[in-house]
Amino acid sequence: MKNIELGQVVATAGIDSWAKDNPETRIVGIARSLQRHAAGDWGDVCDEDKKLNDDAAASGEARLLSAYTVDGEKVWVITEWDRSVTTVLFPSEY
Repeated sequence: MKNIELGQVVATAGIDSWAKDNPETRIVGIARSLQRHAAGDWGDVCDEDKKLNDDAAASGEARLLSAYTVDGEKVWVITEWDRSVTTVLFPSEY
């Protein structure tokens, strides 16, 4: 699988505030999560969601959702169906 286009990468206010509390660990963790997402490594999602993501990555017609643990917190990465924007957020912010 080729790398997925992320479009504009944005983060919610919650992620931004949280990352500033420990930037050496959290910003690096978020960057690694974005790299994994772009490479098609969907992280901690169920097998059904992995299959949906694989299909969406191949077709380019649906959104992509990955989940990672960064500094003890669950973080989601969502790329919109048209690959225009990728958002980093906490699940509670969805």
